[in-house]
Amino acid sequence: MKRLLVLSPLVLLLAACGGGDPAASLAAAREAQRVEDYPTMRAKALEVLDHHAEDPAALALLARAQLMLGDGDGAQATLQRWRAAGGSGAEITRMLAEAALLRGLPRKTLDYLGKDGSPDAWRLRAAAHIAQDEAPAALDAFRKGLAAGDDYQLARDYARFMMTAQDDAGTREALDRVRRLGPDRLDTLLLQGQFAQRQGRMVEARAAYVAAAKRYTARVEPLLALAQGADLAGNVDEAIGWINRAEKIAPTDTRVVSLVVQLASEKGDWERVRKIMAPNEGTLDPRSPDGLSYAEALLNLNHPEQARAIFAQALLLSPQNPYSRLMLAQAQLATGDAATALRTIRPLSDSAMAGRRELTLALHAAQAAEDPSAAAIAARLNAPQLERSQQLSNAGQAALIRRDWAAALAAYRSLPGFDNDPEVLRRLAQAATGLGRHDEAIGYADRALTFAPRNPDMLHMAGLTRLNAGRDHDQAVRFIEQASELDPANPLFHADLARAMHAPG
Repeated sequence: MKRLLVLSPLVLLLAACGGGDPAASLAAAREAQRVEDYPTMRAKALEVLDHHAEDPAALALLARAQLMLGDGDGAQATLQRWRAAGGSGAEITRMLAEAALLRGLPRKTLDYLGKDGSPDAWRLRAAAHIAQDEAPAALDAFRKGLAAGDDYQLARDYARFMMTAQDDAGTREALDRVRRLGPDRLDTLLLQGQFAQRQGRMVEARAAYVAAAKRYTARVEPLLALAQGADLAGNVDEAIGWINRAEKIAPTDTRVVSLVVQLASEKGDWERVRKIMAPNEGTLDPRSPDGLSYAEALLNLNHPEQARAIFAQALLLSPQNPYSRLMLAQAQLATGDAATALRTIRPLSDSAMAGRRELTLALHAAQAAEDPSAAAIAARLNAPQLERSQQLSNAGQAALIRRDWAAALAAYRSLPGFDNDPEVLRRLAQAATGLGRHDEAIGYADRALTFAPRNPDMLHMAGLTRLNAGRDHDQAVRFIEQASELDPANPLFHADLARAMHAPG
């Protein structure tokens, strides 16, 4: 996938070294590589090539920068120039394999690698298998690569894979290797922050991100992480401060733009959201955060029909997304289709976790449709226990995020009607398996599955609880396979499937 490339501030700082002095530009490109400033590395390598079009060192630096920037087409063209200038060897072949991967050609990546047994080749094989939704083969490639020798990028990608699979022990072990191979590398600091954040150690996570931001001033990733962390903590204004810094470095970076849109949505600045997203309307994924924010902006700017179309497509593609369901119902009500809005919102308003927003929307839809359920919904909305139920639901969600399994279990078990709500049961299973209470976890997961036997989240949990318990291995694999088939874009399902297929059974 290509990313839009922008010149970092370091380009301006190093300008005196470029232009008419190829040797100085080459040195600047190497310095940019050392500090992982790949836009500058690319720019300086191009300056050398302006004077010496076949300089092999500059071509190598340019190709590496393009690969790091996700520019597969550019890297492919540069590597062909490098070969024409006399370059050869296994390293170029591996770089061509990586370029093919970035160009969406994972089978070609595997063809390029042939029988190459280097750690980097195994890293690329793993990435190619991930691109083809072959998580078990990817895990096998990672393990073979780790056995073949030390390689920073391999260890980093393996740590990311383990983190996606929510395998804390595996992630911790992988991170130890990453830290040993590159203690001060950007990705090391980011991974440390991400892992700490997943475990609820927010102060430690923030310290890692701040250290990365100070050390790598030309990179937006630490600033994005800091903005996201502040947003999760409810400090929207602080998050906007971090994202403003990121915008100055890379205003067209899609990750930066997405977070700008998200924060504008939280502030209710719908006109800004519409202005940013409207030029890309034709290419927006409706289920993506950008697509959903754009649809919500349209709804708030009095374009309910357009919003309804986007939310309907989003829910069709991701039927388990409660936000898409809630917003579709709101759009349907805004277009005057109250009966359909009521049918859409019922899975949320009937839930034991239903809050004031879901119940209020259901009540308005029922009243507009003259549906007899309006009285029962109004009674729930006005019941004194609603506030307590919402407190318990919010407490359970917060506990799951910080992985406080005991607190999550206690909160959700206290919800009235928890034992007849599949989503609450799924969350109870998640908390119980986190505590190692395997009989309880499997019981919750199986009861959730009886209510929603085709729901991929319920199938995944039924498999995961068995996998974590070391029981019914074949059934665990089948459940997680079914979840992956129903939701093929879910990386957690694929990572857990790989873990299940490599587990002893």
